[in-house]
Amino acid sequence: MKILITGVNGQLGYDLRRVLQARGHQVIGADLNVPEGGADHPLDITDEDAVMKLLQLTGPEGVIHCAAWTDVDGAEDPANRDMVRAINAHGTANVARAAKAADAAMMYISTDYVFDGRGTDPWQPDDRNFSPLNWYGETKLLGEQAVAETLDRFFIVRISWVFGKNGRNFVRAIMDAGRNHDKLRVVDDQIGTPTYTAHLAGLLGDMIETDRYGYYHATNEGGYISWYDFAREIVRQAGIHTAVEPVSTEEYGLRAAARPENSRLDKSKLREAGFSPLPDWREALADYLREAEE
Repeated sequence: MKILITGVNGQLGYDLRRVLQARGHQVIGADLNVPEGGADHPLDITDEDAVMKLLQLTGPEGVIHCAAWTDVDGAEDPANRDMVRAINAHGTANVARAAKAADAAMMYISTDYVFDGRGTDPWQPDDRNFSPLNWYGETKLLGEQAVAETLDRFFIVRISWVFGKNGRNFVRAIMDAGRNHDKLRVVDDQIGTPTYTAHLAGLLGDMIETDRYGYYHATNEGGYISWYDFAREIVRQAGIHTAVEPVSTEEYGLRAAARPENSRLDKSKLREAGFSPLPDWREALADYLREAEE
């Protein structure tokens, strides 16, 4: 299968390319900067003509759209808001229109931030109780809507708490801070589940090979935890001797963008559609730490 990946230089794009190529797929990588990673073609997704021309040139059967503005706090800066919308909303619409013109199925990687982050019940893939807490979530929701309004053959896959070898992430931040501080303060009232990109890439590959389209949630298994729980396990597995102290979001202090307290994503639809669940998040962390040492 010929598959085009946007944002191929990012955390998820990096692992997607590696996994899909190992399966024998013909992978076309696109990103803003070709020399920095695995991109074959430069692509600014905010340029509608460029997106359309690239898909006409390459003729993919499937498009996995990973490119996005992901700096959640930076998105709140008034100076960035138009660009965030241009990338996450209009850029996604450009990719969707080009995928339709190329007769390609499309997979859009979205986020738990499209929900309001309240309550304790896990969010269902087909929930429509949207009320994002920040501009990043607003623009990712607009991207979802553009895909669903443009295409019949689409996957919208929401993920959360992402970490992978090729990028900045919470695991790396905790390890770096733990090696330089005797004590870390980590919030314990924001609940979700981590997602390891190397594991996720395999699942997304399974999905794009089928016609079981629709909305899905995908994270590692192992239950719902807090960032504090995750941090404790990171320092334990990494052998870092630092104390991890739980604090509330209020005690931790305000950040530019509001964070959801409830990032629980229900993944039962994956099993119902015949897809295998991802491994436990503790196993995912161990795999990440081994890979990071290579």
